[in-house]
Amino acid sequence: MISIDPNGQGERDNYKLLTGSVIPRPIAFVTTLSPGGVLNAAPFSYFNIVTANPPMISVSVQRKNGGELKDTARNAIEGGAFVVHIADEDYVERLNVTAATLPPEESEVALAGLTPVASERIGVPGIAEAKFRMECMLEQAIPLGGTLEAPACDLLIGRVVRFHVEEKLYDDGRIDPQGLKPVARLAGNSYSKLGELFSVERPS
Repeated sequence: MISIDPNGQGERDNYKLLTGSVIPRPIAFVTTLSPGGVLNAAPFSYFNIVTANPPMISVSVQRKNGGELKDTARNAIEGGAFVVHIADEDYVERLNVTAATLPPEESEVALAGLTPVASERIGVPGIAEAKFRMECMLEQAIPLGGTLEAPACDLLIGRVVRFHVEEKLYDDGRIDPQGLKPVARLAGNSYSKLGELFSVERPS
């Protein structure tokens, strides 16, 4: 077993260890609205559930060099809302297009040829191609890492105010995972599909 001190190596080396071992990671495809009305979209794999009471999720948005906020974090903080979609096999190629770096006045949604759809509880549109999406109000935005003057990321905590589920995936409150066909992030340019399912009973 190799023992590695994270303080003895650079950020990139720590990044490689984290993204190569914390796998597979679910991908949050997040839409936000700029103050000028531009629909921004980007994928994030630092994403998970926080609590179910009330339903909350977390998305960590890494900052640019020098601590500058990315469009997603800035828009979510200023507008107080965002939409999180579960990435799936059917639109992953177009989702990948939205990872391109565009100026704030250009929409990644338009670039990728995705279809905006109105939300019910918030002003930020979602994406019609996603089988599952969550309208979120911003609960908290927590700057973390880096330095006090230049944090490394913004941890966005979103309170889900509306779920949207493709009807054929929904059965008595449960989601069909094979029908959802989620895509997960590995390291580098690698992704994974759901793969083989198995069950292990939890002890009482």
